[in-house]
Amino acid sequence: MRRKTRLFALAEALRARRTGVTAAQLADRFGVTLRTIYRDLEALQDAGMPIRADRGRGGGYALDKSYQLPPVNFTAREAALLVALSRLAIEQRLIPFPNAIEKAADKVRSALSTSAQRELLSLIGELQLIGVPALPIPASVRDAIETAWFESRALRIVYEKKAWELTPRLVRIRNLVFDRQVTLLNCVDLETGNDRQFRLDKIKHATVMDPNPV
Repeated sequence: MRRKTRLFALAEALRARRTGVTAAQLADRFGVTLRTIYRDLEALQDAGMPIRADRGRGGGYALDKSYQLPPVNFTAREAALLVALSRLAIEQRLIPFPNAIEKAADKVRSALSTSAQRELLSLIGELQLIGVPALPIPASVRDAIETAWFESRALRIVYEKKAWELTPRLVRIRNLVFDRQVTLLNCVDLETGNDRQFRLDKIKHATVMDPNPV
C-alpha cells in the first residue's frame, strides 16, 4: 500500500472508531512496522488532524471528536467580522498562532457564495486596523508552541534570560497569557517539577517532543 493511500486509510480508521487503538494494532492492521505507524500518525498530526494519545486500559490513539464541527452558514456581515478579527490577530500578533488563524479564516471565506465573498472583500477593504504590535517571534518557535499547547506535548526550549545567556529547558505549557506586547508561557519544568514563566519573544529555539508511545 502506497503511503498516501495508507495515510488516508489510517485517517478514516481513526475517524470511524469510538475508542482508542494502540500503535501495535494499527501496525498489524496495515502491515507496517511500529516506527512507520508513529511516522504516519505524526504526519497526520502535522496536517492538522486532532489525534490524541490516551494511556491506560482502553486507551490508545483516537481522533478528538470535539474538533468535528457541523456545517455553519455565515452571512457576509458575520464572515467580515470574523475575518477582520483574524486579520487583527495576525497583523498585531495578538495570538502567536497565525497559521491556524489563517486556515480558519480561509474556511470561513470558502463557506460563502461568490456574491457574499465579493461583499466580504468590499467590507474588509473599508476597515483599518491600528494597535500595538507584539514583539516579533520566529515562525519555527510559534509553530512549536502551537503544536505543544494544542496537543499537550512536552517542549524543549532554549531561553535567553539575559543577553547572550542561553539556557535549555524541558517544559510543558500550563497556560498562555497575552499582554499588549508580550506573550507569557506559564510552564512546569519537567526536569525540576517547578513552575516557571517564560517570555515567548525570548525563546530562541523550540522543539516539540515526541508523544509517549502507546
